Amino acid sequence: MGTLGTAAMSRMDERLPWFRALSAEDRSWVGLVAQAGIAAFVEWFQHAGEGRPTPSIEFFGTAPRELKRSISLQQTVDIVRVVVEVVEAQVDDLAAPGGGDQLEQAMLRYTRDVAFAAAQVYAREAEVRGAWDARLEALIVDALVRGEVDDGLHSWAAALGWTSSPVVVLAGRTPPGKPESIIDGLRERGRRTGMDLLAGVQGDRLIVIVGGAENAASAARQMAPRFGTGPIVIGPEVPDLHTAARSARAALAGLRAAGGWPDAPRPVNADELLAERAIDGDEDARAQLIENVYLPLAGTPLLDTLATYLEQGTSLEATARLLFVHPNTVRYRLKKITELTGYQPTEGRSAFTLQVGLILGRLTESPVT
Repeated sequence: MGTLGTAAMSRMDERLPWFRALSAEDRSWVGLVAQAGIAAFVEWFQHAGEGRPTPSIEFFGTAPRELKRSISLQQTVDIVRVVVEVVEAQVDDLAAPGGGDQLEQAMLRYTRDVAFAAAQVYAREAEVRGAWDARLEALIVDALVRGEVDDGLHSWAAALGWTSSPVVVLAGRTPPGKPESIIDGLRERGRRTGMDLLAGVQGDRLIVIVGGAENAASAARQMAPRFGTGPIVIGPEVPDLHTAARSARAALAGLRAAGGWPDAPRPVNADELLAERAIDGDEDARAQLIENVYLPLAGTPLLDTLATYLEQGTSLEATARLLFVHPNTVRYRLKKITELTGYQPTEGRSAFTLQVGLILGRLTESPVT
């Protein structure tokens, strides 16, 4: 057994580049496992005809957990193959007279069971790892939804190996089915499209954190079939996972307020729902509308022009008469409003958003006492 173990180690060192790259400690553990496997085969073969039909594969238990993480299943198969080749090369010396065929048949059976045993070991490790990763994923999604970005989130993300950027959060309704199947389907779609993602099912809400997408709208459209019926809201793009709470907050606020715009596209950007979010009580949306709509116009004739234009049902002539200016002056001012705010007063959705921003700004100027 000692001779076979030494020969196997020498052959692995010669044939397997990854084995040569292992640390001295890991190489030693691999050698112990190989020798334990050979010893187990000799013990089994000695008593194979005495009521022990199933080979013992407990020698895998001699390997520490760290070794299982260092060596892949494919590499384990390489080790088994090398050991089998070493034993096969010495069958004539090892077998009793006329027992060569019997020894080879026994080796085939034994290595088959070893292969199944190796697969079982790695399957168990994968299940444990998968369950642990799923728990971490759920914790990260929950922390971002609650806005609790602390050292714990950083550690969880590092444990999952998350390094993707930029990041965007999608929020929609949960489709029928088990949460595990839903998330597995999202992961599969993410792999096919080259994106990293984390997902969480929270009651009737499905939240997906997408990393590394070149275009948030395109990523959302690719993920849309995995959501349930109803709106899908895209939070603003942020540079990394640690700042994704802002994107999650906007996406969820948009999902709550999306019912106010039945004809909204699917998916829709959270910023396109600023007016509905503000009416629904979202403080972030209110502050953003005041900053983007009211403050750039405050203290200028543009504010009165916008207010009059909206109050007159977007009538250019009526606005000009009330302000005692030429219609071309109104046109010029409306153009300046669009340049300053990004919203076009002559377009229905933009006019509605401007109206809400104008009202919110007036309320901040005249607080109730």
